[in-house]
Amino acid sequence: MSKQTTARRSRVAYAVAVAALIVGATAFVGLRDAETNTASAAAATFTEEFDGPAGSGVDGSRWKHEIGNGTNGWGNHERQYYTDGTKNAALDGQGNLVITAKRENPAGYDCWFGKCEYTSAKFSTAQTFTQTYGRFETRMKLPRGQGIWPAFWMLGTDIGSVGWPNSGEIDIMENVGKEPGTVHGTLHGPGYSGAEGVGAGYTLPGGQAFADAFHTFAVDWSPNRISWSVDGNVYQTRTPADLGGDRWVFDKPFYMILNLAVGGDWPGSPDGSTQFPQQLVVDYIRVTDTSGGGGATGPTGQIAGIGGKCVDVNAASTANGTAVQLYSCNGSAAQKWTWATDGSVRALGKCLDVPNGSTADGAKLQLWDCNGSAAQKWVYSGANDIVNPQANKCVDATGQSSADLTRLQIWTCSGNANQKWTAPRA
Repeated sequence: MSKQTTARRSRVAYAVAVAALIVGATAFVGLRDAETNTASAAAATFTEEFDGPAGSGVDGSRWKHEIGNGTNGWGNHERQYYTDGTKNAALDGQGNLVITAKRENPAGYDCWFGKCEYTSAKFSTAQTFTQTYGRFETRMKLPRGQGIWPAFWMLGTDIGSVGWPNSGEIDIMENVGKEPGTVHGTLHGPGYSGAEGVGAGYTLPGGQAFADAFHTFAVDWSPNRISWSVDGNVYQTRTPADLGGDRWVFDKPFYMILNLAVGGDWPGSPDGSTQFPQQLVVDYIRVTDTSGGGGATGPTGQIAGIGGKCVDVNAASTANGTAVQLYSCNGSAAQKWTWATDGSVRALGKCLDVPNGSTADGAKLQLWDCNGSAAQKWVYSGANDIVNPQANKCVDATGQSSADLTRLQIWTCSGNANQKWTAPRA
């Protein structure tokens, strides 16, 4: 299918706004109850059912508010001001999150054009949850009306270093109010961003509107392949062959964004036909790792470092928080590490983890439930460093020691022998 020519959201200003958040991200360390994918066995990595008392806010360990009108209306000339708290986003007590766009300006908020005219809400998991590949699914009832713009989408976690669109963007679902029965799924990247995004639309039959009932929106994402579906109906699949020679940037961790915008270059502004308030009602958001075995696929073996000692799980314990250390190589399961396709490094069914997503020198490594966060992403470089991209720091043997039980930590990469590792190539 040819590239879309409809004017789409520009993310440049948004990229600047969130870059600092990613640098200071903290890990989401709670793995919720396992879910079962109806197509195949899958590991649930993020399950949000929005259960809680009516009027309460979202779980702050999972979702962070993004506040304000951004630069130039988040790069799109949007007209709303995103608030925090529960005035524009709250649980309804029936298992739903309700994001409400209102025609108001109770606190004299400033927007790019002057005083704002509307309030709404926006959330992201930039600081709490990221994942490479899997199924990302939500069940929603959309708002309606000219100028109303709900979206559920993702950005690459390296946006702070490479910028947008090099970071990549996966729009799982976007709807503009002037198209009540149509949603769009789109890829943005270098050479195919903005109006040149690669995507397609899905239209309900019989003149139905997405505001009339709940519908399920999903992407199934695997290496070199992304498919979009509505209510289980796959309506497009994209691969690198669809990019006309442009670079595919969808083989790294992404985080999720959920928002309800008002106005902007693509939907246009509300008019006299638009009724307020408008509500985006979200039943659930679920993410699963569909790679098999919870994503633990890839090269497996010992990781050896200074003094010929191996990376080891203390006492072969599977308890969260167990120390990861150096120890004489012995071939045990506590020293058998798998480089998974999602960027994690796994042993004994759990992941190598930086506590609390710390980026500080000296943060001691541990074993923890795999959760897809940036604290569990690792790159094995050509220089034989093992690097946590979030911290931009190396796995390091404390004090340059090769003694048994020496704790491993992250530290500024120095090129020293205590940061060099021999491992199965990830």
